[in-house]
Amino acid sequence: MKRLFIIPLIGFLFFLILVTDTSSSAITPCYTYKIINTYPHDRAAFTQGLIYHDVSLYESTGLYGRSSLRKVELKTGRVLKNHSLSPLFFGEGITVFGNKIIQLTWKSKMGFVYNKESFKVLQTFHYPTEGWGITNDGRRLIMSDGSSTLFFLDLATFKEVDKIEVLDQDGAAIKGINELEYIKGEIFANIWPTTRIARISLKTGRVTGWIDLAGIVPLEKDADVLNGIAYDEKNDRLFVTGKLWPKVFEIDLVAPQK
Repeated sequence: MKRLFIIPLIGFLFFLILVTDTSSSAITPCYTYKIINTYPHDRAAFTQGLIYHDVSLYESTGLYGRSSLRKVELKTGRVLKNHSLSPLFFGEGITVFGNKIIQLTWKSKMGFVYNKESFKVLQTFHYPTEGWGITNDGRRLIMSDGSSTLFFLDLATFKEVDKIEVLDQDGAAIKGINELEYIKGEIFANIWPTTRIARISLKTGRVTGWIDLAGIVPLEKDADVLNGIAYDEKNDRLFVTGKLWPKVFEIDLVAPQK
């Protein structure tokens, strides 16, 4: 009798494992969005980095021969200041720290530090990986290279001081981490080449939520992927855009229904 009982018991336990094995999309909350405002965006801007600072947007654009650092008027999309990179460099993420702007490049393994007001290059620095996204938490630079790893760099020396692997709640590595924004103690990260933004805990590296921006911009000829997250801390406003997109969108997050 014991042998006959063990077989169905094993089968029942296996069934319980199957029905309780929930996919990552079910475990991790998935937010949608509500568009609050739209603003013009240069359709020629291959957006790689976006920041809201002192009532203006700062934008890094990519592509060889077209890369730039820009100061942009939010309401009109007018470029107020522009610095063109050498055709040798493919511009990537940017962050503002104090009176400086820090910009990465893609495969050159070189970053630039600018005076925020004049866009004068103050210094350059090097890193061993590709450069994708960058932000800061007030103490450290936080950088992505397209993998599932976030790198923490010393603000003075630009040397790596720590790193963390980004995992979903089921333990799966999240690859394609691109443009970054530090928001209320979390990292918001574009995941290339998707329409999703990951909300990442800096303490654990776990994805605490997904933001699904599918359908925010109509599929148009030449429009590329979602890329560009900016946050207005004073007024609690979130902005997103994409490469070659016609608009910058101010959005509110819509929490998943329970």
